[in-house]
Amino acid sequence: MFTGIVEGIGKIESLRTQAGGSRRIAVSTALAVDKLPLGASIAVNGVCLTVVARRARRFEADVGPETLRVTTFADLRAGDRVHLERPLRVGDPLGGHLVAGHVDGVGRIETRRKQGDALGLRIAAPAELAPFLASKGSVTVDGVSLTVNEVAGRVFAVMLIPHTLEATCLGERKTGDRVNIEADLIAKHVARLVKPHVL
Repeated sequence: MFTGIVEGIGKIESLRTQAGGSRRIAVSTALAVDKLPLGASIAVNGVCLTVVARRARRFEADVGPETLRVTTFADLRAGDRVHLERPLRVGDPLGGHLVAGHVDGVGRIETRRKQGDALGLRIAAPAELAPFLASKGSVTVDGVSLTVNEVAGRVFAVMLIPHTLEATCLGERKTGDRVNIEADLIAKHVARLVKPHVL
């Protein structure tokens, strides 16, 4: 479990295709990943991965064919910068919102608009995610917990404040770029519980 508060920026050092169509990625980072046990979870651009090798300032994780299919990981190249977050521990502050690291779909940035020292993004989400997007609700974009400012159909707007622009890579995303989206966990569970009772 994660919170969508990015702890650090990593850099993709290498991507190796393996048997069965999976890939092994190596990520360099200033985070203390050498303290993570093998088998620990880590979120990379909002995708929960398992640490399979690590040493000071570097870790490796395997990305399966399903993850490559339903996330932006098929787009990653060596040198790309990625958001990193280590798993939430019991007692840690919940600074963002509850994030599972299970990407629901890939969205596309439709527009970027500078507003003073902030940056507004409008993102088109897959149609099936539209019911889970609510104004002033939460959404995770490439692992970053954000507040939804506005929703129009399947397009939602978010505002990146200066701190978010400094602490994440979202300000580097361009119009047309694909991003990982995880809808609000609570909204998804409530919808599943309510759906059988709605005529």
